[in-house]
Amino acid sequence: MVSPTYFKTLPVKIGRSSEDRRSRHCPYLDTINRSVLDFDFEKLCSISLSHINVYACLICGKYFQGRGLKSHAYTHSVQFTHHVFLNLHTLKFYCLPDNYEIIDSSLEDITYVLKPTFTRQHISGLDKQGKLYRAYDGTTYLPGIVGLNNIKANDYANVVLQALSNVPPLRNYFLEEENYCGIRRPPGDIMFLLVQRFGELMRKLWNPRNFKAHVSPHEMLQAVVLCSKKNFQITKQGDAVDFLSWFMNALHGALGGTKKKPSSLTKVFQGSMRIFSKKLPHPDLPPEEKVALLLKDEYQEEMSDTTFLFLTLDLPTAPLYKDEKEQLIIPQVPLFNILAKFNGNTEKEYKTYKENFLKRFQLLKLPPYLIFCIKRFTKNNFFVEKNPTIVNFPITNVDLREYLTEEAQVTEKNTTYDLVANVVHDGKPTEGAYRIHDIFFSGELYRCKFLQDLQVTDILPQMITLSEAYIQIWKRRESEDDTTNHTGA
Repeated sequence: MVSPTYFKTLPVKIGRSSEDRRSRHCPYLDTINRSVLDFDFEKLCSISLSHINVYACLICGKYFQGRGLKSHAYTHSVQFTHHVFLNLHTLKFYCLPDNYEIIDSSLEDITYVLKPTFTRQHISGLDKQGKLYRAYDGTTYLPGIVGLNNIKANDYANVVLQALSNVPPLRNYFLEEENYCGIRRPPGDIMFLLVQRFGELMRKLWNPRNFKAHVSPHEMLQAVVLCSKKNFQITKQGDAVDFLSWFMNALHGALGGTKKKPSSLTKVFQGSMRIFSKKLPHPDLPPEEKVALLLKDEYQEEMSDTTFLFLTLDLPTAPLYKDEKEQLIIPQVPLFNILAKFNGNTEKEYKTYKENFLKRFQLLKLPPYLIFCIKRFTKNNFFVEKNPTIVNFPITNVDLREYLTEEAQVTEKNTTYDLVANVVHDGKPTEGAYRIHDIFFSGELYRCKFLQDLQVTDILPQMITLSEAYIQIWKRRESEDDTTNHTGA
């Protein structure tokens, strides 16, 4: 019979210690296939569809839950002999089924692609160079000027996200997660998900160490579908201006902004205007009654000041007749003609369900970045009609001083703008496609890129003005003499 004291002298090993479970030399690291890794999609287990404790298999790229003895990741490891996994939350690497943590500096590129980080020094230098970077798949790309995957019918949202990512103050704010991770929201508020997902997308778009030269906005769009209560979807074509309006207001509110309290978004895009409004008598009334009504107080012109995040520009009515070759004439109009809406003199009639008003507008304050939305679509209960009129505009040196009030002309020092993004709609109203032109500095030259879904190509500046512009973002020059960086226009 063995003495009980014998067992007390034996070393007890119920399980591996934390020291034993860590290894700096995993024999399976060379099985990792970086070409299949894609962290742009929702972090869900491919079997249980759970988002809790999800691991990515670095050999096939699929997501699985857990790493315990009966977990989906463990089973996958044994069944397919895939051994290296990454915890998508903790960013730690593990070898299964042996279940030890892998510590190896050669894996840092994978964690950086999953969660890119930017220092303030890196951010401050983003606009000072036009250096091309090479993705893991061999393609070259400019950080920030990369394609977005059109999953099914989400190009209307992609172009807006790409345009906003080309606005440096907004981009810089979202590249540093510390800027907004401390914002407190009410319990159960899902709108802050937009902020988190937009920040993640922005960091992926500007990542200089991507594995591929494009990004999928899947997680961002999932948040859009949820927060908009399915008003904007991935599988159904939407309107880019409608999405822009909703997204900017939702983002402003999620960042803690209100009508009186500014947010990082309104500091970039918010301007103010003065509206002169005059009520009109009903057009069917006799002339004598109209004259009598116009003398009453409620029919006198009223003045009010309001803020705006973008300006809507109205196109002249497109002709319905054809030319001698039986082709529809596509008219052209200079940008300054449709900007006349804001000169304080041009009057436009607006009809509501019961009343008609005559309004004119004048600008009070210009924002650092000004958004124009060109009204191309007329909608009613039966159909959507598109106005194909081409807007002729210069890419640089657009001075808006004449559209300011006399008082504002004194206080506003810089009123000259240069184009940074031009969203275009091609084709029929309900079947068309969206694309975008990004205009940016590369050294001392102005360069233009054409982006449509995953495709990114160079384009000549003069070709941009021939497109059916729909949304434009303009950047105010820091000084009226700032012409050093516009030699390529």
